[in-house]
Amino acid sequence: MRSYYKSGGKVDKKAMACNKPRRTPSHAKKSHIVKACENGKEKIIRYGEQGASTAGKPKKGESAKMKAKRKSFKARHGKNIAKGKMSAAYWANKSKW
Repeated sequence: MRSYYKSGGKVDKKAMACNKPRRTPSHAKKSHIVKACENGKEKIIRYGEQGASTAGKPKKGESAKMKAKRKSFKARHGKNIAKGKMSAAYWANKSKW
């Protein structure tokens, strides 16, 4: 696995694959990073609270509390999710919820 960090903690956009989220366990605040690519544009997006317990993908026999948590997130961030790949909400919805 090739590192996507330069010296000094800066992100090397060229080393990252487009639209492939990666975990960032050493980042102070954000849990994931992705190089979003759409219509010839590239953008580094950090998203997700580090250490937060998100609902994850739907599972068989999931509790009602987790279902409500997922539904609430999607309702709260629906407009931002609809903006597409260039928004953090889109990636959080895709990989964390």
